[in-house]
Formats: sequence, C-alpha cells, structure tokens
Amino acid sequence: MREKLVDRATPTQQAITADTTIATLAALWLTFLRAEGRIEATTINEYERVLDKVVIPELGGLRLREVTTSRLDLFLVRLRATSVSRQRKTKVVMGAMLGLAVRHDALAVNPVQQTSRIHRERSETRSLTLEDLTTVREALRAWTAKQRPGPKASSDMADIIDLMLATGARIGEILAVRWVDVALDAARPTLTINGTIKTEPGRGTYRKASPKSDASVRTVVLPNFAIAVLKRRQAAARENPNDAVFPTRNGTWQQVNNVERRWRQIRKDTGLDWVTPHTFRKTVATLISERVDAETASQQLGHSSPAITREFYISKPAIAADVAHVLDELAEADPNTSGISRE
Repeated sequence: MREKLVDRATPTQQAITADTTIATLAALWLTFLRAEGRIEATTINEYERVLDKVVIPELGGLRLREVTTSRLDLFLVRLRATSVSRQRKTKVVMGAMLGLAVRHDALAVNPVQQTSRIHRERSETRSLTLEDLTTVREALRAWTAKQRPGPKASSDMADIIDLMLATGARIGEILAVRWVDVALDAARPTLTINGTIKTEPGRGTYRKASPKSDASVRTVVLPNFAIAVLKRRQAAARENPNDAVFPTRNGTWQQVNNVERRWRQIRKDTGLDWVTPHTFRKTVATLISERVDAETASQQLGHSSPAITREFYISKPAIAADVAHVLDELAEADPNTSGISRE
C-alpha cells in the first residue's frame, strides 16, 4: 500500500497528466497562450522558437513524471557553454510552461524553480560622447554618399537616429510615428509616442497601437534640431496610407530588423561596433540624468520606474562629480590654516 501511494498521481480531469510528454505540454502551452491573448504574438513566437530549437530536441520525449530538478539543472548547465542568453531564455520558458503542468495537478511542484541561479556578467552601461556622435554623423554621411547599385540612399537613417537622440524613444517607436502624432505648430512642438512596429510570420510588418508598456505612452517636447528634421521631412513628404513619418518607398511601415541591419553596415570599420540603436537611448538617459535628474530621464524614456533607468541606461561618469568646493568647507573651521596640521 505504501509503495502504491508513493507512485499514485493526483486525480485530474485535465488533458495534462504525469504521463504527458514535454513535447505535448509545449504544444498545449503555446495554444493556451495564443488563446489567452495576454502576451504579444511576437513574444509567443520567440517562446516557440526556444522550445523547437533547444528544449524539445533534448527533452521532448520525457514524461512529466520523469522531469526532475536534477535533470533540468544538468540540461541548463550544459546550455551555458553555448550561450548564457540561451540558458536564461530556456529557463524562463520552461519555468512558465511547467507552471501550467502544476496548475493542472500533473506536477506537485515546478522543478525549474530549484535549479541553479543563472549568473550573468554585468556589462557596464556605455553611452556616446560628443566625439562619438561626431563619428556617428560622419559615418552616416559617408554611407549615404557611397555609390551602390539601386536607388540612392535617402536621409532616413540620419533622421531616424536624430529623432532617437531627440526623444530617447525605442527604434520601433520612432518607426511607428505618424504625422498625426507630431505637433510642429504648437507653442512648444511635441511628439506623442503611442505605438511601435512589429513583424510577425503570416502577418507581416504592422503598427501596434501601443508601445511596450502603459508607461511608454508619452508626449515629449522636441528640441530645435528635431523640429528642423521633421519640418524638412514634412515639406518633402508624399502621402502614404499609414501617415507614417518614415515610410518605405512603397508607403509601408519600415521593419525594425532592416533598420538595424542598415546601421550595422554604417558602423562597419568606424570603431562603433559597440553602438546599437539602444545606445542612442542610453545616451539620452545619461545626458538628462547629468543635467537634470534620473526621474526626468525615466519619464523621457517611458520607464515605469527610475530604478530601471539608473540600473540599465545611465552610464557611470568617467570622473566623479566636482564637489571640491563643497569639501573645502571642512577646512573652514580654522581660518588660520589650510587644513588639519600634523606634527
């Protein structure tokens, strides 16, 4: 009787049981996520890619009763040799997927939760200096003027980067800007960020009518150089069905991946290999933090908390703030000396 009780599974009327395989659970979980509609399709597609490429080839035939913490821990540790990023993504996906099995009483506990913590080397946040920006603009001019087959390169890349520097917006948010979102004739010209660009298999590239989070919806005041860029583009703009500020030649939305690919071509052999579109966002955060404060930088970037901005977006200054004049007060107690004398 004791032996039978040890092996006894919790009664369940659900399709997921202790005998369900990882591959079957993966399919059921993805179906559940798509039906629930809470998570973006692009995110679910990424989960599916991790499952198909990493998890199912190794663990797909295992039944849930065979999925132990030690087995998963060894699997995740092996992944680290390939990529820490892949290891982290796999752990997140498997933890969420096996959570569905727990909710259906097919597992008593989630075995992923007790696996080893994933340690990731924290790289120092880096932003662009004024000298770096000069190099960026020189690289943009050289790339635009370069002779190549096909239509001549437009000023889109330079203008996109200028607007990223003017707003601190994500690249997808900039590509999603419509003329209706821009108020150039206002007393203080502004740009409202209220969408982003997505590309999905079977659906193509489209504008999602909300950015990354609720905090990401914001209206920012434009600096003079951004106003000049937008007025120039507005004067030369042709009508397009999406009212896009940065349409393709066919009037469709530009893909984020294509713009990122172009930037990699521009930065090649310039010493800017470390600069990604997100670096422009970090540069904005760092400058605003230095000149105003981190709270204002967080609002400009559309973060839900200044803590996120401080931890991931503001680069450490090369030299500590100049407070020498403040510290001089410590010597003012005795006006006859320039400090504490020592025998």
